[in-house]
Amino acid sequence: MIVAPVGGKLPPLRDVIARYGLNASKALGQNFLFDGQLLARIAAVPGDIHDAEVLEVGPGPGGLTRALLAAGARVTAIERDRRCIPALAELAAAYPDRLRVIEGDALDVDAPSLFEGRPHIVSNLPYNVGTALLVGWLTAAWQPWWQSATLMFQKEVADRIVASANDDAYGRLAVLSQWRSSARIAMPVHRSAFTPPPKVMSAVVHIVPGDAPADVDVRVIERITAAAFGQRRKMLRQSLKGVAGALAALERIGIDATRRAETVSVAEFVTLAREVGRQ
Repeated sequence: MIVAPVGGKLPPLRDVIARYGLNASKALGQNFLFDGQLLARIAAVPGDIHDAEVLEVGPGPGGLTRALLAAGARVTAIERDRRCIPALAELAAAYPDRLRVIEGDALDVDAPSLFEGRPHIVSNLPYNVGTALLVGWLTAAWQPWWQSATLMFQKEVADRIVASANDDAYGRLAVLSQWRSSARIAMPVHRSAFTPPPKVMSAVVHIVPGDAPADVDVRVIERITAAAFGQRRKMLRQSLKGVAGALAALERIGIDATRRAETVSVAEFVTLAREVGRQ
């Protein structure tokens, strides 16, 4: 049964969760946020989203969804947990024609086909699929189908996304995130903000796509970074010997093959991928 809001006012989120018995599922990587001010701050990270299309993955009972709708967005929410669908239906009833709920696994849904324009992605991503979703969005055709991505991650994953060469967190995810996008940590989020509290701290990352470097194939940069960071303790001459043409390309562009992957900047990986792709 859908409970209509009284006088246009939504019931407290905790009441909705209690009514539908929506205990956070560890198997689905769920951790709920109740702090309305924090949720409003997250919704504001992309800027003015009034009348903008927004994709939300894993809305759960709809805490962040409420903040996005209150900011004027038109939200498409993909939710795998069917227990949450009635709670989201309440929101849809309270915001006619502003919330579209799709029941399904975001890893299987063809998200670009859901939009005519380019949406913002704003999500408190389920921890167990967040990285896989981001990598898929980053390695899709460019210009991307999304305008910006504002995403909650475990703090250690957020650090990996924004890291620079020679940082302990620097790796393949940093290169894939930054070679044709800009990425920054928009805000830290303490574990105590969640119910139930996770064991780790979290952070909101904001990613804005830019122009793809000319003559660089995403498949080539994926292959090079996978090899380089797959054996990150080894010198490039060892880790990249299985990538056709990589060692000769290193010599041509002047990158010392005795270096290790964590010392190679994003720009240098782009140059290397361009050179390998020309062969």
